[in-house]
Amino acid sequence: MSENHFVYQQFEALLTEHKARLFEQIVQERTRYITVVLEDLFQEHNASAVIRTCECFGVQDLYAIEDRYKYTLQRKAARGAGQWVDLHRYTERGRATEDCLRALKYRGYKIVATSPHAHAYTPQSLPLNEPVALCFGTERLGLSEGLLEQADYHVKIPMYGFTESFNLSVSVALLLQVLKERINASTLPWQLTRDEQTHLKIEWCKRMLNGGEMLEKQFRNVFLEKEF
Repeated sequence: MSENHFVYQQFEALLTEHKARLFEQIVQERTRYITVVLEDLFQEHNASAVIRTCECFGVQDLYAIEDRYKYTLQRKAARGAGQWVDLHRYTERGRATEDCLRALKYRGYKIVATSPHAHAYTPQSLPLNEPVALCFGTERLGLSEGLLEQADYHVKIPMYGFTESFNLSVSVALLLQVLKERINASTLPWQLTRDEQTHLKIEWCKRMLNGGEMLEKQFRNVFLEKEF
């Protein structure tokens, strides 16, 4: 038995049967094959709505580029989604966008810039043979020129009215709905590995249980004592 498997067994004993069953069900749908990137988003309501949307579609990671503006959540709008989604923040002034994109490319992501003006892919035609990072800017300014230039793909959501663009959180939801359906129906390796699932369930337990960090240390010490 691996150390993480042992640790989660100890945590699982502290959960209600319903919560443990829910963890098993939801972790099967979690993915890092698709991730979302927000660049300099300053509207708290939109920031909160997007992390909630990511959680609902099973997207485990959200990347926040904070070159000019701090990424801030409204608890009411987020509805606790921040407890279940991993938020990665890049805050160094003048370097935040570059640092975030470098990290994503190192992890094997294709950078996808979203823009209502892009004469490029639609959500239905966007290549998914490799993991994708969907990048969104503010509704007023959009993405920075630097990010647009470094993007591997551009994607737009088809529109049929006079309005130039959808609300940001709506755009995220529309893209994620189509892309999640596509990967679910494919043979792509979009699910987390068993080890990643176990690690994630431990993280969830730590966040929801009082003294979760201390409990994890205790369980790991017990495992090491058993090993020796």
